[in-house]
Amino acid sequence: MKAAASTLMILATTLASGCATNKITGRTQAMIVSDESAAQQSAEAYTQLISESAQKRALDDDTYQLSRVQSITKPLVQQAIKMRPDVQNWKWEVHILKSSEVNAWCMAGGKMAVYTGLLQKIQPTDDELAAIMGHEISHALLSHQAEKLSRAQMQRAGLTAGVLAGALFGVNLGSIASVADSVATVGLQLPNSRDAESEADTVGIELAARAGFNPEASVTLWEKMIKVGGGGAPEWLSTHPNPESRIAAMKVKSKQLMLVYEAVKQGKPVPDIQTTLRPQQPTATAPRPR
Repeated sequence: MKAAASTLMILATTLASGCATNKITGRTQAMIVSDESAAQQSAEAYTQLISESAQKRALDDDTYQLSRVQSITKPLVQQAIKMRPDVQNWKWEVHILKSSEVNAWCMAGGKMAVYTGLLQKIQPTDDELAAIMGHEISHALLSHQAEKLSRAQMQRAGLTAGVLAGALFGVNLGSIASVADSVATVGLQLPNSRDAESEADTVGIELAARAGFNPEASVTLWEKMIKVGGGGAPEWLSTHPNPESRIAAMKVKSKQLMLVYEAVKQGKPVPDIQTTLRPQQPTATAPRPR
């Protein structure tokens, strides 16, 4: 009984201390797992994936497309570093993988991949491809992988705490742990994933605009996505926002950033425009006259 109470106290302390405020979004995130730890795990998985893909002749076989993806990704990474300088130390890398899946991703630490299915079925313009990669880079930039790993650990710790708490009062909750885990996944993991997708949309459009890509391409991109995907799951039970809601939000964000894009294309100073996501900086007030 004492051992259960001690373990319960340790778990409660871990859960209470495992949060941090994201400096870009201002949102409180679960951060038991650090970006450094997530990046290390990602690097190991990425190295294995690239090695296996090379052995199967499913890696970078189209040199033109690879060069195109790399040239579009490079200025996006440069803007990501400006937004969050510490990621300059990441070993950024991108490859094209043979797969019919319409997908692209960026792991913690800057490890990226684009699938041939996306390039062939969507046939994105350079601006649309920049919208895709800006979105994926933003997931890493906003520590979403570390957050996902942290939430998974906190979920498991929470279930353990519940079982231990039941034991303290003579109640065996072990039989319902699997059901509770499923409920927690729907109630906690999925809503957070929708938040993460919306954040990556907003920051990704900004990265693209500041890198000289038309932010309005995010709208045409997702219109293509809807045609290829044939719609999406109900918003309340989806790891991604509802497609129509997503496009409506992107239209608003892209309009906000057109001045940034136009300034970059004309070689003029970029206006300090903040999207609705990023925290507003406090403005200094003039001292009152005595």
